[in-house]
Amino acid sequence: MLSEDVLKRMKEDEVKYINLQFVDLMGVVKEVVIPSGKLEEALQMGLWFDGSSVEGFARIQESDLFLKPDPSTYALIPWLSEGGGKCARLICDIYSSDGKPFPGDPRHILKRAIKRAEEEGFRFFVGPEPEFYIFRRERPREITDRQSYFDLISEGNYTLLKNIITALKSFGIEAETSHHEVGPGQYEIDFRYGDSLCVADKLLTLKYTVKTLSGREGYHATFMPKPLMGMPGSGMHVHQSLFEVGGKNAFYDPADPYGLSDVAYHFIGGQIKHIKAMCAILAPTVNSYKRLVSGFEAPIYITWARMNRSALIRVPGWFEGKGESARVELRCPDSTSNPYLAFAVMLMAGLDGVKKKVDPPPPTEENTYTMSRETLEENGIDTLPSTLYEALEEYLKDEITRETFGDYLYRRYYEVKMREWEEYSTHVSDWEIEKYYQTY
Repeated sequence: MLSEDVLKRMKEDEVKYINLQFVDLMGVVKEVVIPSGKLEEALQMGLWFDGSSVEGFARIQESDLFLKPDPSTYALIPWLSEGGGKCARLICDIYSSDGKPFPGDPRHILKRAIKRAEEEGFRFFVGPEPEFYIFRRERPREITDRQSYFDLISEGNYTLLKNIITALKSFGIEAETSHHEVGPGQYEIDFRYGDSLCVADKLLTLKYTVKTLSGREGYHATFMPKPLMGMPGSGMHVHQSLFEVGGKNAFYDPADPYGLSDVAYHFIGGQIKHIKAMCAILAPTVNSYKRLVSGFEAPIYITWARMNRSALIRVPGWFEGKGESARVELRCPDSTSNPYLAFAVMLMAGLDGVKKKVDPPPPTEENTYTMSRETLEENGIDTLPSTLYEALEEYLKDEITRETFGDYLYRRYYEVKMREWEEYSTHVSDWEIEKYYQTY
């Protein structure tokens, strides 16, 4: 959609206000509201804002940044479009005062990775599966049902999910499936597989919609990886494939036992090679590593396989004659990750494997959770980082993270995340008080 098309749509929709949205370094949606009469100027010139006040962005001496709305992201915000004051949103790119893309803009980082893939002859398609819990707002972390995987959804939660799916449709997001997950009050909404930039935009919109509508209807939704001790965590498995530019799925080879091409195998090899460093981006919070533990189908061991759901990378099945569906599923990410940064580093790690022809280790079809330490060592099976600190140490050692982010964002990301780790490390928790206060 071009700028003139957006202005025409805005008038047809009788929009009075525009929400200009972008994300900070951590993937949190930020927005500024302007009257519809200012949109033409914003599309042409941009809108200045103070970048020093946004987490992970510019220092105070270089804080002048401006937003440029992406016309293709225009959509009505359904819950703000009732009555006479309709509201639409546009997702923005961020620029520095010299008119160049701001090097700390996560959306720019993904765009740059996509351009690199196109130079190699590929397009990157993804399909995330975000999970979340719904709690009662007036009683924090009180679950809203006792159902489990694929069970019938309680009436109140069913109404909420129906309203969320209807709202997503207004944003141009067709939810393909939604269902109850394993945990009580835990759900998943999946939407159509597609181009990584478009899907990153949609994923942010999905989280924004889920959290906003839950709050409006008396609930609290959280994408936190492990909100309840002893219950399943919320992950965000991501299906991935490369397509030849203007052509077929580059991951498919009908002659291979797994249906995978050399490109797919090398892509897997690249991601396995860089996965420890990637965890700093894909599982980016202290809480992420409370999910990545044994017993809850979350990956711990660096393996790949076909049907084995304990594997880090899985090759899902697809129907015969549907080679365009060939893909691999990365199972360690969670929804606290910034989707632009997550998809960018996943793509760059995979491309590194393709370029250097990195072979993955043999597949591990056995359940790694039941293997002894000796068996794991004999098979050369390594583990993911067990803390955010360990992941950040790997992040510093790996060349693909710096190449993906560029020097500016590479440093800023590490600084912000180390500050988070240090804050956590010095916090005295209730568990510590209960465990040690009386005993010692």
